[in-house]
Amino acid sequence: MRSTSNPAFRNLPIGGAGQGQYGPNVGFNQPLGGGPGYGMPQAPSGAGDRPMTVDDVVIKTGLSLGTALITGVLTGIWAIGQAEARTLGSVVGVLVVSMLVGFGLSLVMIFRQKPSGPMTLIYSAAEGVFLGAISGIFEYLWSGIVLQAILGTAGVFIAMLVVYRTGAVKVTPRLTKWIIGATAGVVILMLVNLLLGFFGVNMGLRDGGTLAIIFSLVVIGIAAFNFLLDFDMADRMIREGMPAKWAWFAAFGLMTTLVWLYLEILRLLSYLQND
Repeated sequence: MRSTSNPAFRNLPIGGAGQGQYGPNVGFNQPLGGGPGYGMPQAPSGAGDRPMTVDDVVIKTGLSLGTALITGVLTGIWAIGQAEARTLGSVVGVLVVSMLVGFGLSLVMIFRQKPSGPMTLIYSAAEGVFLGAISGIFEYLWSGIVLQAILGTAGVFIAMLVVYRTGAVKVTPRLTKWIIGATAGVVILMLVNLLLGFFGVNMGLRDGGTLAIIFSLVVIGIAAFNFLLDFDMADRMIREGMPAKWAWFAAFGLMTTLVWLYLEILRLLSYLQND
């Protein structure tokens, strides 16, 4: 498989039960409702080894997003109440615990390289709690910012899906290397900025100034382009006939990019509120 900057899609096994026996499936870049295999099981209904389809990825991703939204909304409402009562200590505690749980589960799934529906949903729930806690604090400080961030994230996701499906931007090896390199670069910069911050050194990347706004826009752009690699990898998993259960892994990979994008858009909007 082609490389990707999303660690969830690294070193996946090639091919699957559907390869050869049932023929290749149809991926994301095919017209909706068109082409053989779209939304149609390639093996008898209920067969555990049938190849995954686009519908499998869409449904599993939808379930993951729905789980994150439910836990996120509930946690966000609670966090706003805590902020109004000036008891943010509990919110910070929930934020840290959910962050550690989500990070731990993501590491387990990445290194196990095995799909798991329950683990993906638990990860999504933990990320929902984490995002809800952060969003609650931001919403308390700047009313309406969370809805703007959600709409912005959804808009970027849909736009990049359209770009991929229409072939407006081709996912070539050269583009893949560029995105991976850019992603690694911004991650390193963020880590260096964080470490230097402990020693009182301000690089200006996260202080809300002009440089911080520019850096945040760059990160959002890179995160958006990561969706192209995620779509392409899921598309290849479908075409290579990997078993349907691997749709959970595709959903997990897409969730990691969505979480990253949402956080960065939320951060950018907070900078703009201060101007």
